[in-house]
Amino acid sequence: MAKNRKPDADRLPVSQRIDSRMPNPKRREMSPTEWAIKGELILNCSCDVFCPCVVSLGAHPPTEGHCHAWMGIIVDEGHYEGEDLSGLNVGLLVDIPGRMGEGQWKVAAYVDERASGKAYNGLLQIFSGQAGGTTGLFTMLVSEIIGAERAPVQIERDGNKRRIAIGRKIQGEIEMLAGKDPEHPVMVSNSKYWMGPDIIVARGTKSKVRDYGRVWDFGGKSAEICPIDWHGPK
Repeated sequence: MAKNRKPDADRLPVSQRIDSRMPNPKRREMSPTEWAIKGELILNCSCDVFCPCVVSLGAHPPTEGHCHAWMGIIVDEGHYEGEDLSGLNVGLLVDIPGRMGEGQWKVAAYVDERASGKAYNGLLQIFSGQAGGTTGLFTMLVSEIIGAERAPVQIERDGNKRRIAIGRKIQGEIEMLAGKDPEHPVMVSNSKYWMGPDIIVARGTKSKVRDYGRVWDFGGKSAEICPIDWHGPK
């Protein structure tokens, strides 16, 4: 359960904000710092069959030629420069025009409204790649941050299902694919995928995005669940 956080830092200095006025990735050069996140990442994308980016490490094109997706990150344990991130959630809207590894991503971030000012800023630094470490590659892959905001990011674990709700902007549910052993879902193990070595194969059951001019429906499409253990370079 998340700890209560003070409402002291809802207003960040403009110099510390990441907002839609950042079309140039060179303005997001890495400033490596100390951070860590353990938890789970879930996503649902526009691929008809399981995402080819996992086994090709982003070199194979998505099944539809482009990748539209939402991601949800549950921070079970984490910190950023001494600030506790445990119990917070983050949502991402991701629009990739072709192969994942070729970049040109457009991303919007939704940070848990319970986050303190330093936690909010730290999570944006992490997910823009500026904090370096595991997510540092985002400084090269993300060409435009189309928005960043506080939001009521709700993510629920329910057995083999995962649900996300960010108001009416992102509402999704995904379900693990059952394997021969009903206690063990279908998964890709020991991969070199950037998210983590073990990816659980899932499918969107009902999943919609309505924000930043995007209206997407990922029902029946590819989904993933991945335990994460990310950290900064320090």
